Amino acid sequence: MALPKGFLTAVVALVVVIFAIFAGYIWVALNWSYSEGERAGFMQKLSKKGWMCKTWEGELSLVALPGAAPEKFLFTVRDDEVAARINQQVGQRVSLTYEEHRGLPTTCFGDTGYFVTGVRLVSP
Repeated sequence: MALPKGFLTAVVALVVVIFAIFAGYIWVALNWSYSEGERAGFMQKLSKKGWMCKTWEGELSLVALPGAAPEKFLFTVRDDEVAARINQQVGQRVSLTYEEHRGLPTTCFGDTGYFVTGVRLVSP
């Protein structure tokens, strides 16, 4: 039994369209931020981790009031230059500028939805 004429072309076209839609979704999710802001606290750690997709993952300790239990802000860094600047300030009080991206399909883009774009040292 032979396939109808043009069937293979239609299947390939459908696969290309699905791939293009998925790629467009990823592009929008990475370039459109749900929220933006700054968080200040003590830089606790930053490490590059992952099995296949290595990403910079960090932890900032947020201290609201003296004696209160610190809250942790978990974040991802996509830029190696920003990661290097953060690594120089581990253990110090910093302010991180971040963007929140929701709806990313895998952890290849990062373990969190919070992507740090800048860091500055906060004087004590």
